[in-house]
Amino acid sequence: MNTQQEEVLRKVEQQDIAFLRLWFTDIFGSLKTVMMSPAELESAFEEGAGFDGSSIEGFTRISESDTLLKPDPSTYQALPFDEDSGLQTARMFCDITMPDGDPLYADPRQVLRRQIQNARDMGFEFLASPEIEFYVVKPFEPGEHPRPADKGGYFDQAKRNEAPKLRRQAISALEYMGIVTEFSHHEASAGQQEIDLRHTDALTMADNVVTFRYIVKTVAEANGVHATFMPKPFRDMDGSAMHTHFSLFEGDENAFHDPDDEISLSRTGRQFIAGIIEHANEISALTNQYVNSYKRLQFGSEAPTAATWGVSNRSAMVRVPTYRLHKAESRRVEVRSLDSAANPYLAYAAVLAAGLRGIEQGYELDEPARDDVFSLTRRERRAMGYRDLPNSLDQALRYLEQSEFMAEVLGEQVFEYFLRAKWDEWHDYTCQVTPWELESGMDL
Repeated sequence: MNTQQEEVLRKVEQQDIAFLRLWFTDIFGSLKTVMMSPAELESAFEEGAGFDGSSIEGFTRISESDTLLKPDPSTYQALPFDEDSGLQTARMFCDITMPDGDPLYADPRQVLRRQIQNARDMGFEFLASPEIEFYVVKPFEPGEHPRPADKGGYFDQAKRNEAPKLRRQAISALEYMGIVTEFSHHEASAGQQEIDLRHTDALTMADNVVTFRYIVKTVAEANGVHATFMPKPFRDMDGSAMHTHFSLFEGDENAFHDPDDEISLSRTGRQFIAGIIEHANEISALTNQYVNSYKRLQFGSEAPTAATWGVSNRSAMVRVPTYRLHKAESRRVEVRSLDSAANPYLAYAAVLAAGLRGIEQGYELDEPARDDVFSLTRRERRAMGYRDLPNSLDQALRYLEQSEFMAEVLGEQVFEYFLRAKWDEWHDYTCQVTPWELESGMDL
């Protein structure tokens, strides 16, 4: 037993933990839990906790159902909602292995771990900092249209609704769990909120994003409302993004910083961006994994529709912020295509792999977009050399299934299952007869 595991055992006793929640996600990022008594923790650290992997779609076949949860002691945190109940719980994220100790390659956490190891082999640590948007809506019954829980707008200090209170409670709960926030505010549309997380290593951040969704939904429920990370829940309102700032560090040095460059962006940073732009269509199904994701990525919305980069240009897919331009540790790139429902493990793995490919193969970066890409027609974008991003899950999946590169990044099992499940989602969607069709077509 290592020092970290021993420290967790001490904390469990000191904090009088009644139950431990072993957390992991399925291939799409949905949170799964196995509850365990603290008496079993030492054994779980040494041997793993057995569970039926075939019960999680995409993990294992029924003939290979015996899998193990290996708690990651670095992720131990007491949960904030039970301290007064007498039944204090804590959680740990788990890596999933086969009985022989080999990693389960269908585990999204392992997919990201592999890319992080590739980065380390090149001398880099990969950091991430997301801006997570979500809607808070009033309770609604199945079949009813959701309604925003407030009427606020961008940066509004609403006095007569619950939004500021909810964000404060969520931030307090996150910080109770050691997740540091930077900013929070009301977003542009009624009911839409944003909370930004302080940068940390990408694996920890992916865990934090999953925790964030759990915390926000729990706080919303306690306040009698519902929080949703659906990318585009309302036709005439903004979609919810997870703009994420990425950087690579070599030891204590930011590999993206060059003090002699006009925008303080190094050759490594430019190659990283070039990799993301080059492979943008291949990674789209992972950064935007639902049918609904592409209702946000449409012409006329404030979301990227073309594989472009820009300097301080929020209409570009990849933006180089110019805040604190000459502060080395602040040099980063912002990928604006990700939505709030993405599986952070797969999305971050795809972005990192694309960026590393750009560095490895020395991709050259074109000139930055200086136009308002949002306002350009498709013909204008093409005339300027901008390549359109997929505008439907159908298109995104076609790019993904043709990508040997992404097949290698994800591993055969995740790649095949993801494609099969997402094609099923698309075909189910295309079979629907919508109210719009009925309204416009019944007289035909």
